[in-house]
Amino acid sequence: MEKPLQRVLAVLELLQSHPRLSGAQLADLVGVERRTVRRYIVELERFGVPIRAERGRDGHYALMPGYKLPPLMFSNDETLALSVGLRVAGELGLRDMTPAVASAQAKLDRVMPVSLKRKMGDLHAVVALDLTRPQTESGSAFFAEITRCASAAQRLQMGYCALDGSTTERMVDPYGVGYLYGAWYVVGYCHLRQGLRSFRLDRVSAVHALPQSFGRPPAFDVLQYLRESIATLPRAHTVAILFRADQAAVRRVMSASIGTLTAHRGRIRLDAQIDDLPAFARDLARLSLEFEIVKPKALKTALLKHLQHLLQAHG
Repeated sequence: MEKPLQRVLAVLELLQSHPRLSGAQLADLVGVERRTVRRYIVELERFGVPIRAERGRDGHYALMPGYKLPPLMFSNDETLALSVGLRVAGELGLRDMTPAVASAQAKLDRVMPVSLKRKMGDLHAVVALDLTRPQTESGSAFFAEITRCASAAQRLQMGYCALDGSTTERMVDPYGVGYLYGAWYVVGYCHLRQGLRSFRLDRVSAVHALPQSFGRPPAFDVLQYLRESIATLPRAHTVAILFRADQAAVRRVMSASIGTLTAHRGRIRLDAQIDDLPAFARDLARLSLEFEIVKPKALKTALLKHLQHLLQAHG
């Protein structure tokens, strides 16, 4: 933190969130010496904050019981961070959350000094966020209930409309919610299909919490599951490619959504499902890695045609 006042406020926040802290603990957390902490405590008392201090080797500081802190105060950097976070939240397709985002930003605007508002405007003018634009909007009413059930490990009943328009009622143990490639998903165990499944939130028509609980798999990675499941969806063409490179090098140039990578006789094999072979051939032509197309033959043909076109275009 740049200014002593910000560090004093940091001490106040720490005392609010902990029942008691020693001078050494406060010094470590704030990044100052212990005698400086004592000076900050005196400053807080001068502002009218009642602090109970116990001296001695095991001494500590604590707020007096029943003390109600004043409204939240944010530093300039904290306000900027909140404003950027609200901007991101407003662009992720949660339609019903838009008024809350706008309201929160308006509250920040009301308390911002003129200099900080100008800085915020400059930031929005020059900072571009590389966010995958939402494919559709997802109502936050279901978002809130689903995330609550996932946090509480509570089973839910869900109405769901598939891509082909068919509707089903599902009992789902929600393990988590993720945002990937422009859509929100809930991932969990589906009792109808007797297995792990993902469901797009914009296709959820109803959610009802059930009185049953469940055990969430330890260290379950929602985004990893979504990437793998999307990469292995059946498509028009099954593709296999062998790369003469290590897996890290291949992963740097091939998105996780393309397919799965496995070690194969000293090389890295990519197995993927592709709809557009010419487009995939153009992507392969851009790579600096050596590779061999295992299948299909049509991909070899598409790559050869693309290379011939490049040669003709550049004489």
